[in-house]
Amino acid sequence: MENMNNKVLATVEGREITELDIQQLLQSLGQQQAMQFNSEEGKERLLEELINQELFYLDAKDKNMDEEDEFKFELERAKASLLKQYAMRNLLSDATATEEEITEYYNQNKDSFKEEPQAKASHILVETKEEAEKASKEINDGMNFEEAAKKYSTCPSKEKGGDLGYFTKGRMVPEFEEAAFNMEVGTISEPVKTQFGYHIIKLEDKKDSRELVLDEVRDQINQQLIGMKQNKLYLDKTNELKEKYTIDKK
Repeated sequence: MENMNNKVLATVEGREITELDIQQLLQSLGQQQAMQFNSEEGKERLLEELINQELFYLDAKDKNMDEEDEFKFELERAKASLLKQYAMRNLLSDATATEEEITEYYNQNKDSFKEEPQAKASHILVETKEEAEKASKEINDGMNFEEAAKKYSTCPSKEKGGDLGYFTKGRMVPEFEEAAFNMEVGTISEPVKTQFGYHIIKLEDKKDSRELVLDEVRDQINQQLIGMKQNKLYLDKTNELKEKYTIDKK
């Protein structure tokens, strides 16, 4: 079966334009711009652009523009830039981390791999104390908290019954956080005043701090170790080359 990346989409004077060329052009665009072209219609426009580029290439070859001194100068600069990138990529690609190194790093740095305490809460946000007390009374009289949130809350979370999901300390304003982390799971608070208004908080769940196991942080440690090794490779190589070649700063 033909590799989809090798699928020929057009030829211009025998020069092939493939699906891979489209993908590479997409990758060279910024994320926002790439999204505009990531459709069949968008890819058709990119194909037209690649066809146009091939036409310019053929025209330039016909006019022997590749023999002009200015082009040769630009070509040498481009080659030098590519060679620098290639040489650094070639050096840094040697950096890998073994399972033993990952395990050793984890054991020596366990204090760095902890999950902070978390709370999961829903809330109702209103502007005045009177509104908060009114909502509280309705809940105490039997109204479902989620329904009360949809009825009274001014926070966008009202559409999800006031659900804020899980959060760690430092994510919410101090008054809200202090109330939430000091509640019992399943209870509903009295109105809590913050800079945003008055909150009625329902604590859905609470998780204590815990030590993350190796499997949860293996990829993170792997990237850390590779980064450290790449940095050392780079510094060692540049120091070696500074001894080999003459540098004259003006």
